[in-house]
Amino acid sequence: MLLYNITIILEEAAANEWLAWTQEVHIPAIMATGKFVSNRLLKVVDSPNEGVTYCLQFVLDSKADYESYKLDHAPAMQEELNTRFKDRHVSFQTLMEYVG
Repeated sequence: MLLYNITIILEEAAANEWLAWTQEVHIPAIMATGKFVSNRLLKVVDSPNEGVTYCLQFVLDSKADYESYKLDHAPAMQEELNTRFKDRHVSFQTLMEYVG
């Protein structure tokens, strides 16, 4: 199993808007791709960064599901995020493998 993690750092003024949009629209859209088996949304409480930091985590069964998501779905998802929150966030993605 794999964990796809998206870390996003938002300006404080955009955090509530992003949180509502993410819970109501973004997470359901990602889950609707059928590539993920579960998800989590976490807020980083001791971030060294300015602003508000969240982590979106999605569990996948296989690397093939990840590659398919990245090719077929991620560009549109990232474009929507970048359009809605232009110049108000930075984000990065990490793919991790469960080892224990």
